[in-house]
Amino acid sequence: MKLVYLAFDKTGRQMSDTIDAASAAEAAETLRRKGLYVAKITAGEPRRNLPRRGPLAEAASAGAGRPAERQRVSPRSTRRRLKDLAMFMRQVQVLVSSGTPMVQSLTALERQAKPGPWRQALADVRSAVEQGASVSMAMETHPEYFDSICRSLVAAGESSGTLPAMLDRLATMKRKQLHLRGVLIGAIVYPCLLLAVAGSVLTFLLLFTIPRFGDLFRNLGAPLPPTTQALLWLSQMLRSYWWAGLLAAAAAFVMVRLWLANPAGRKALDSLLLRLPRIGRIIKSCITARIVRLLGVLLDGRVPVLEALDLIVSAAGNCHYEALISQARDAVTRGEPISSAFDNSRLISPSVCEAIRSGEQSGQVGTLLLNVADFLDEDNEVVVKSLTTILEPVILIVMGVLVALLATSMFMPLFDLTSMAAGGN
Repeated sequence: MKLVYLAFDKTGRQMSDTIDAASAAEAAETLRRKGLYVAKITAGEPRRNLPRRGPLAEAASAGAGRPAERQRVSPRSTRRRLKDLAMFMRQVQVLVSSGTPMVQSLTALERQAKPGPWRQALADVRSAVEQGASVSMAMETHPEYFDSICRSLVAAGESSGTLPAMLDRLATMKRKQLHLRGVLIGAIVYPCLLLAVAGSVLTFLLLFTIPRFGDLFRNLGAPLPPTTQALLWLSQMLRSYWWAGLLAAAAAFVMVRLWLANPAGRKALDSLLLRLPRIGRIIKSCITARIVRLLGVLLDGRVPVLEALDLIVSAAGNCHYEALISQARDAVTRGEPISSAFDNSRLISPSVCEAIRSGEQSGQVGTLLLNVADFLDEDNEVVVKSLTTILEPVILIVMGVLVALLATSMFMPLFDLTSMAAGGN
């Protein structure tokens, strides 16, 4: 049967034509023997006058074209999917390295998975591979699990015959991402829990406890200090207009969501986060580590520089870093090294720029970037834990001050009444 393929030669020139083959796998193997990098094989008419983009960039755009799927993902499900994907890559790498056929490996992992969306995704991938599709093409059916970088590295491993090595790199990268995310979540859970408990206790006191003191003070006609009057007024407002507070919070939430959906709002928020004292430096370091690791994995997997930069643009997570990566891509297109685009930027530290320059001179950019990413992740983990250690006593002190203020404001009028009564007797 006739199949339409999209492929690239060793110079990066894009080719689209038809080929006679019994299956997509046979056609891909024939094209690989001719020295072509296969990006896609489908049935139908070949596309003409396609823009000159690499196969990895095509995969990136394919993943980016599904915003609705990403918007429905909660942080908890994102962590669950990342854990599933890291385990999947490790298990497939072990099975394939031991000589197990890919279909049999996918079948075994499908049986181990619990019933649910992840098991269904594995079943779809296994079914597509059984029908002759490559693993990277089969993964395109579920971009919510297999992102563009994952599919691109698998495609590179299939075309170069180093799929087990690529799977190992992917498993290592996903495990490190999972570990760093766990460190960040663990670092903010306790401070957030303290704030939630403090807010709940204060709200309970303002709604139920302080009004009883107010009734007592009015019955006794006791003179009230300004702090007590302020607390009684705040309690009265909260009890009378609690619905207005809920409406204001809901309206603020909707407005913030709409503002962040606007590119101008997202840019303003990204700028604010990077300029925050102390926290801005941590955010810069975490984003830099993520970019450096992804770029290192892609370059170490023999992915062309331009296509690697195309892939990591969407993974930056900050519009300023996305613009910086686009500048680096333009610089590479002009024949300049990557380090030239990072030299004059405040977003990348000089030590990272120097490491990239050294890697370019020695021809070991990928390996050196992975080492830099490991160092940055370790440093970020230490900084985050140190900052959390400082925040915890600060929150406790603030809670203690608030409790002392509440207690003093409520009991001072009682002390004054007791003193007046003793003086009268």
